[in-house]
Amino acid sequence: MALKDRFPGRMFSTRGWGLLGAGAASLLAAQVMGRRDLLALAILLIVLPLLSLAGTRLLKPRFRVYREFTPSTVETSARTIVRLAIARTGSGSGQAVMEEHLPARFGESPAFRFPARSAVRGTSRYEYHLRSGTRGQFLIGPVTAEFSDPFGLSRYRHAIDGGDILTVTPAAVELPGTGLAGAQGHDGITAARIRANPSDDDVMTREYRHGDPMRRVHWPATARHGALMVRQEESVTTPEATIILDHRLAAFPAGAFPSGFSRAADRDGPELLSCDAFEWAVTAAISISTHLSERNYALRFLDAAGRPAFLRSPSAPDPDAEEYIGASGLQSVAESLAAIALSGPQHARVDQGDAFRRGTPAAADAGPRPFGDRLMDKLSAHRRRGPILAILGSLSLAEARALSPAAGFGVNAFALLVSEKAQDAGEVLEVLRFGGWRAAAVSASTALPAAWAAFDHGEDSVLRAAADARNGEGGRP
Repeated sequence: MALKDRFPGRMFSTRGWGLLGAGAASLLAAQVMGRRDLLALAILLIVLPLLSLAGTRLLKPRFRVYREFTPSTVETSARTIVRLAIARTGSGSGQAVMEEHLPARFGESPAFRFPARSAVRGTSRYEYHLRSGTRGQFLIGPVTAEFSDPFGLSRYRHAIDGGDILTVTPAAVELPGTGLAGAQGHDGITAARIRANPSDDDVMTREYRHGDPMRRVHWPATARHGALMVRQEESVTTPEATIILDHRLAAFPAGAFPSGFSRAADRDGPELLSCDAFEWAVTAAISISTHLSERNYALRFLDAAGRPAFLRSPSAPDPDAEEYIGASGLQSVAESLAAIALSGPQHARVDQGDAFRRGTPAAADAGPRPFGDRLMDKLSAHRRRGPILAILGSLSLAEARALSPAAGFGVNAFALLVSEKAQDAGEVLEVLRFGGWRAAAVSASTALPAAWAAFDHGEDSVLRAAADARNGEGGRP
């Protein structure tokens, strides 16, 4: 609650304070002069504002608020239109000043008068625009209204609804076309076609059915059978891609923010534990997902321990889901990435540093071991069905050795290591490449399209792109 809402001036109007002051003066005069009539006047002047104050708090006007976002979820830096419809549901009349509460990142909260001049059938409609430069989930509202009693002596402000959540998803970066799927067909995609009874001469035909297009009529088979035959539809299996998204707190550098990892948008929104390197990884995840989904890939998202990648994301429509198909699946991925944050004990790196100085092993993080048997079992269950793409933070040599054999479960295996010191990841990259990964280290300043294209042109081009970014020639993804 703001200081101005706690200040007593918000309880009474100027008129109300005037009556209270006059009542206090009359009470003092009645005490000095011993006049009963002045005492009665004093009581009346004091009680009347107090009764009006009690009335505004007990007899609250009731309203119905409908809030709509267009689009319902919005990408970062894109504009969404907020439409409000407010109608009075209880008895009462008169005007009120209303305000839509917004998180500080969206600027000044819009204020308006109720009822609006253009009100139709008792419903007032309002519209304003919002834009957010960062992803997340934000509470828009509630609408607060300030009411007064019929005599204008007291004021009371209260919320007339609970507000609604606006989901801001990360915006995808367009990636260049490459052969990362490791296929022979168009755009690097090889679709496996399945036909029944391949030795049958008529495997590709069937009888004509009402509604079949004439262009599919197979005339030689029609002549042989003496009945209209059409080409049999082929069943095409959907190619799959598995994306491993590392969101362990220990895998990302604490130096990204001087005050640590904690990046709270403002006091009105939930804290989002993140850093520049992880934001780069999130942008890479939605960009790669969009790139592959446009090429008809089904997507599987796992975390470093083999669990569903969005299990801890508060914005995930289905936190337990691993597979995402089509446009609806891509939308679910975008929403799940909206509020995903780094997970794990915040003191992990501090503990490890202290343990190293003391010469004792650090305590293991709770939960499944990263890059362990659970992840390998998940990858093995979908062996060789498509590429594996890992978007990782900083890895230790032990973690790199544990992940290295996973490359054998994919048609191809690609790894992006996002680190503030990409030049120091040489040993880790060597371990991954020895296991069959095509791996590259990038920083938060590396251009994502350059990093993606580097898998076709060689890992050295990623390092050149990172160097260009440090010299001012590159940029954020």
